[in-house]
Amino acid sequence: MGRVVVIGATGQIGRAAVAALAGDGWEVTALSRRATRVEGWPDEVRVVAADRDDDSALAAAIGDGCDTVVDLVAYGAAHAHQLTALAGRIGSAVVISSAEVYEDDRGRGFATMGEPDGFPAYPVPIREDQPTVRADGDTYRSGKAALEHELLASAGALPTTLLRACAVHGPYSPLPRELYFVKRNLDGRRRRALAFSGESRFHPSGTRNLAELIRLAAARPGSRVLNAADPQAPTVAEIGAAVDAVMGVDPETVLLEGPPPNPAVGRTPWSAERPVVCDMTAAERELGYRPVTTYVQALPETVQWLERVLAERDWREAFPLLAKVYPDLFDYAAEDAWFER
Repeated sequence: MGRVVVIGATGQIGRAAVAALAGDGWEVTALSRRATRVEGWPDEVRVVAADRDDDSALAAAIGDGCDTVVDLVAYGAAHAHQLTALAGRIGSAVVISSAEVYEDDRGRGFATMGEPDGFPAYPVPIREDQPTVRADGDTYRSGKAALEHELLASAGALPTTLLRACAVHGPYSPLPRELYFVKRNLDGRRRRALAFSGESRFHPSGTRNLAELIRLAAARPGSRVLNAADPQAPTVAEIGAAVDAVMGVDPETVLLEGPPPNPAVGRTPWSAERPVVCDMTAAERELGYRPVTTYVQALPETVQWLERVLAERDWREAFPLLAKVYPDLFDYAAEDAWFER
């Protein structure tokens, strides 16, 4: 299959992507800051230490050239320019983007979700030709938009497949949404509330399905943007029930018709006023993509990983990003007080 360099190889997506590419016969060079070898990778995988923000280190890792670069940690125009500057030594690229770049026909998107009437009304499902945010801001989503813009503009020099991932799930996540249910079950919470009647849908993207998309895109170079999500988008109530089934518990779920009454009650990392669901038709057409797993099938591995992590560390220490984004995720006192009222 040729030689592929994977940037961000030891991250949540990278672990699965390296395994999938190596299994497909690629000669894989796995880049990470500490040159860590992940359990389960074939011995033939070459691990190299490189900070992706170090132009010289990245150029040295690519060496005289490679057939494909898989970039899992690219953000903004600067990283796009870093890749295109090496276009003479790279055959093609596969780069992870985000569904956060989408906005609705009123200019609402992920950035406006917290504003009055700011939650976007996306079509269901969202296709890749949906409008995207401006690429001139300093946010995560505008950075991803700038990344896409620059790489697509350089398609003649560096054909790039951009994969717009959604709510990524699987072991080794820095923001494991499933923790909302797993920790409550481990803590013996017998009752929980879900806003929006538990019907919120925020399309998940499993790491194994993302790895399959990366594997297929690497073998079929081209300049394209594709959604990257699981075959189904379960509701938050369905996700909770699936976690309960894995853990063998049966807590009561109280469904709230509207939004969370306060940040500590009914608000989950999937809670959304309107659905965010992506269309996967283009990936099926362009790459012959077929998902390798469903959300429910992939869930036990995630739950078991979370149980191991929580047995050793406090959740805030283990997942500081999650704690920053959702500081009230486990405010049981406030939750109990609300139930009492």
